Amino acid sequence: MLMEEKANTDRLGYMKMPENFKYRSVLLKGRPKHNGLDDFSAKHPPMPVSKWAKIFSPFDALRGFGDEIRQKEKSSEDD
Repeated sequence: MLMEEKANTDRLGYMKMPENFKYRSVLLKGRPKHNGLDDFSAKHPPMPVSKWAKIFSPFDALRGFGDEIRQKEKSSEDD
């Protein structure tokens, strides 16, 4: 391994990785690669795109709050 490559792998973001870092060996292995035919991929199939909207769509935590604010704004503008 070249010295430049080693310098890039010994970093946690912008910080130098400490020599006694508990998860150093795990981090240096990199991300696992799955080919779609291994046990992990069989147990954890990719999420269908049709379900993405349910997870990533915004939600109204205070149902009706936005409507109430708009009504108050309209009534204050009318006064």
